[in-house]
Amino acid sequence: MHPDHENEKSIVVQPIEKDFFQMSTLELSKSLLGCLLVKETKEGTTSGFIVETEAYIGPGDRASHSYGNRRTKRTEIMFGEAGYVYTYVMHTHCLVNVVSGELEKPEAVLIRALEPFSGQSLMKERRKGMTDIKNWTNGPGKLTKAMGITMEDYGHPIFRPPLFLSKGFIPESISQGKRIGIENSGEARDYPWRFWVTGNKFVSR
Repeated sequence: MHPDHENEKSIVVQPIEKDFFQMSTLELSKSLLGCLLVKETKEGTTSGFIVETEAYIGPGDRASHSYGNRRTKRTEIMFGEAGYVYTYVMHTHCLVNVVSGELEKPEAVLIRALEPFSGQSLMKERRKGMTDIKNWTNGPGKLTKAMGITMEDYGHPIFRPPLFLSKGFIPESISQGKRIGIENSGEARDYPWRFWVTGNKFVSR
């Protein structure tokens, strides 16, 4: 059991209040670490602690889908209130983000990695029976498959079931560095806007 959350048995799973999301995108990227992401489906419920995030602060962030205030059918949700789900497909993988920032300021936090908590047998099944638990959720496209998060979750308030955040553990230490997989975004590729729970083995790399 991870030292940061040895009190796992005392975790009460209930949706975080909507007010929780009222903070800057960089602050939220750190505050989400340790939170429990829960997804209820017909097959069962899965959950995992968020251990890695990335901030995307459009319209001045060349790595963001909303760079230059691009308002499309895909990015529309980013212009709304904080605390809603922004899903999109990249290379056949569905990725999940939490909308952040103020109204009409299109910003979001990508959830990059989770540490599995509940529903592990279902996660394993969805990840095609992979034996190494580390590979179930240690990447943004992997965790959505393991959790059953799809494009149907787009626009959902992440403070309400069936896809919601609950309080989890408070990380002892948070590391910060460059974001991943955005090589063609000019100076934005060097922004230190990736955050992770220091030493957690489920971090993507």
